[in-house]
Amino acid sequence: MTVKMFQSSEQTSNVIAMDRFRTDKRAHALRQIEAYWTVLRSDGDLPYRSQIDPRGLENVLEHTFILERIAPGIARFRIAGSHLVRLSGMEVRGMPMTCLFAAGARTTFSCALETCFDSPAIMMLDIEAETGIGRPNLEGEIVLLPLKSDLGETNRVLGGMITRGPIGRTARRFNITHVTDRLVYGTAKEASAPAVQSFAEDAAPFDPCPSHLRLIKTDS
Repeated sequence: MTVKMFQSSEQTSNVIAMDRFRTDKRAHALRQIEAYWTVLRSDGDLPYRSQIDPRGLENVLEHTFILERIAPGIARFRIAGSHLVRLSGMEVRGMPMTCLFAAGARTTFSCALETCFDSPAIMMLDIEAETGIGRPNLEGEIVLLPLKSDLGETNRVLGGMITRGPIGRTARRFNITHVTDRLVYGTAKEASAPAVQSFAEDAAPFDPCPSHLRLIKTDS
């Protein structure tokens, strides 16, 4: 198995790359969540948490969540759809999102979360559940979309999570197999940096995590 941690994309956030998601009914939920977030960026800056109206996401609420940053690399659920409750086997509101991940994946998720807030960037995570008795194969995707609080701080996330396969009889914990970040252009933070003119080139791999996480492991 090959595990790649971070990969950067040069796409602007105003263009939703539909081929980034698999064309099935569940993946449509992630497209709809990102499209809703994009519409709220009417002035080009990040949307505010107060702009999120559940009626705009009523068809995908079970896959939707909102996070609040409480410490570097840690964010807790303020709202969590029913699909996340089924995956975890319990109510997750008020809990850190790392509760959904295996121990070895939590640092990677924390790095992705900080990139989402600090860049800011749209984060896409490919995930795969641990398997065993009562835990069949289960894979999926997560999207993290940065939001501002009422005070103007980038410390909220509108997110979506989908999975493919039976959940099984026990709570599921996920590993992260791939992470992609896509910078959000046009925000106040991005606009404050000087523009650089250059020819377009392939994006270099992006890794905000400690160097030991840059290893790519392949099991033959």
